[in-house]
Amino acid sequence: MAEERFRRPAEHEELMAALAGKSGPFTAMYEVMMFAAALGMRKGRRESFDKHEEPINLSRVENRSFGDVLLDLLAAVEVPDDAKILADDRLKERIRIFEEYANGGLNYIRGELNASGGRDLTGVLNLLVMEALLESPDEQPDVTTAILTTGDLDW
Repeated sequence: MAEERFRRPAEHEELMAALAGKSGPFTAMYEVMMFAAALGMRKGRRESFDKHEEPINLSRVENRSFGDVLLDLLAAVEVPDDAKILADDRLKERIRIFEEYANGGLNYIRGELNASGGRDLTGVLNLLVMEALLESPDEQPDVTTAILTTGDLDW
């Protein structure tokens, strides 16, 4: 049986090469795809594509810490009412979700680079990471507060 592979969007090949190049912040293309997929999900940008470059062996992602978890989490978030999305026979669907979020993340990075006024790739990525770290979680009341409020209890 052939090993599963995931596609790299051809439109972003130059960007990915720069991100994984000698002076880029990543050491390999699959790392770029993992970062871009997480960014794409965070920004709500899942974007399909048709043209692609040489696919990458899925084992490259799965052998990284939490790489296989990333694919599963993206799929679980995308299809929250279908636990069977995590079944072995739906791996290709999970890969497609990963690819499309990565494409959305790469599009987002491209937009940030275009708007950066000449900032380098590492600078743009540093800002994206800092933004994610400093962003407040969604303002959702916790269950404890809701119960105390409903019962008119003051502790």
